[in-house]
Amino acid sequence: MNDPLLEIDDLRVDFDTRAGLVQAVRGVSLTLGRGETLGLVGESGSGKSVTAQAVMGLIDVPGRIAGGAVRWNGMPLVGEGVRRRPRRIWGREITMIFQNPMTSLNPLMTVGAQLGEVIHLYLGLRGAAARTRAAELLDAVGISGASRRLDQYPHEFSGGMRQRVMIAMAIASEPRLLIADEPTTALDVTIQAQILELLAGLQEKLGLSIILITHDLGIVAGLCHRVAVMYAGQIVETGTVDDIFARPGHPYTQGLIRSTPRLDAVEDRLVSIDGTPPGLRTPPEGCAFRPRCPAAQAACHAPQRLASHGAGHVACCRAGVDAWDVGAA
Repeated sequence: MNDPLLEIDDLRVDFDTRAGLVQAVRGVSLTLGRGETLGLVGESGSGKSVTAQAVMGLIDVPGRIAGGAVRWNGMPLVGEGVRRRPRRIWGREITMIFQNPMTSLNPLMTVGAQLGEVIHLYLGLRGAAARTRAAELLDAVGISGASRRLDQYPHEFSGGMRQRVMIAMAIASEPRLLIADEPTTALDVTIQAQILELLAGLQEKLGLSIILITHDLGIVAGLCHRVAVMYAGQIVETGTVDDIFARPGHPYTQGLIRSTPRLDAVEDRLVSIDGTPPGLRTPPEGCAFRPRCPAAQAACHAPQRLASHGAGHVACCRAGVDAWDVGAA
């Protein structure tokens, strides 16, 4: 990719716990272009949110950046080469929508006051000017009667509307990158569609780049340009949306796609991936997916590196082989 906006290079994040060292992110490398939407998918605990928090500079004790680097427009943000924490980037040029809108807003402050804090901090507006801008932001995310609703508290909003408020706060500083961590969690299907349509519209209007963290492959197919699949703290496959869905190369990606219900096919039962993800205090040697892979072989005990496969990259010695085919099991 020419001149990427965001570069993550061999990022490693560890957490010191009473049970031992947890290697939450293990050598993640990614790039994101201008105006691009990257889907980051994988099971819970695979390291998706921790990767996003590292990009935002939100890894605190007992966590730490154990290695690697994050660069924004070529400037070091995290890790190697950072002389001081570039706070003018976080929250202004890079913003994040956190997982749960129900708990992300302060229940003791009005929505207008919370929006006003962001507007004052990053745009320098106060008083009537800040209130006018806050109303404009609520209107931009589809909340009617914006001026009146500024004086209401979060409990007076539905879940979908609270998520819209979180999006309004995230775009208040007119960022270039928006990280959306499970932005449709706990919302019904109709509201999910509205939120995704809103994100797509904001991207087109503002020229945003988006990192979308989700479990829902249907969302990825409809909104993203490229996909990165995470498993056990590592990237196991990257590629364009079309290539990933048409020709998944890694057995884990194949399993995720096969386990998604389809409208054009009738199955007696859904395909499932047996077993559970490994604990990251003692990650398995070689391919982390090997204990659950139906096509595992002796070569899988060696470390697997991302290598070119089709239009993307896959970390598997049998890339492209249908591991879930009966003959491979």
